[in-house]
Amino acid sequence: MEKIKTEKYDSIILSSSDEKNVNKNFLKSFKESPLPDDEILANLGLFLSSKSLARILFFYKIYKKILHSHGIVIEFGVRWGQTLSVLSALRGIFEPFNRHRKILGFDTFEGFKGMSAEDGERSNCREGSYSVSRNYEEYLSGIMTFQEQLNPMSHIRRFELIKGDAAVTVPQYLEKHPETIISMAVFDFDIYKPTKAALSAIKPYLAKGSILVFDELCDDIFPGETTAFKEVFALRDFKIKRFPFAARISYLEL
Repeated sequence: MEKIKTEKYDSIILSSSDEKNVNKNFLKSFKESPLPDDEILANLGLFLSSKSLARILFFYKIYKKILHSHGIVIEFGVRWGQTLSVLSALRGIFEPFNRHRKILGFDTFEGFKGMSAEDGERSNCREGSYSVSRNYEEYLSGIMTFQEQLNPMSHIRRFELIKGDAAVTVPQYLEKHPETIISMAVFDFDIYKPTKAALSAIKPYLAKGSILVFDELCDDIFPGETTAFKEVFALRDFKIKRFPFAARISYLEL
């Protein structure tokens, strides 16, 4: 198999060698930035590539679709937490006083758990792939807290990170919170078993208009996500949509 993974945490990188060299130099410029410390956060757009910006624009457009629906937002497969942080910022823009719009993140924070034959071999992943640094969930919790502190109602915590195997943690959370209605669920587990477990668990908590977002549908590197979806929902019952500027990520509305 061609080498498509990074060396440290096993991320899949499909860039050409030229693009990788540009990204390496781009990162060097970021680390050596002459910007003063008190202006770095305000100028992060300086370092956004079109690919990174496209993902943010996707969630900007998708978040606008749930503004008139009730319920919480969940991401299944948090990893470093960029999407969770973007969603929190978007909530701060569009509905800062919506105390019901809780944002949840489910992850092992220890990489893949429970790989199976349905996941194929092309990803060349293994148990523990896509791990994060030790105790990273504590760091991410701090970032999410900062996001909330910069917006109204900061005295009410409206995010939660749930660590563990989704086959266990998702049903446990829903049993503990029977009031749950899910407005949007983002799936980025990549692999079959946790994706199917989460889809099966949340199905009774979805309403007409709920949105499901997928990062690996129709992806030959991670076929398990598509298999899991087809086993829980009938593929022909839905129109799988996307935005033309973000080819990888897709969504459907119930």
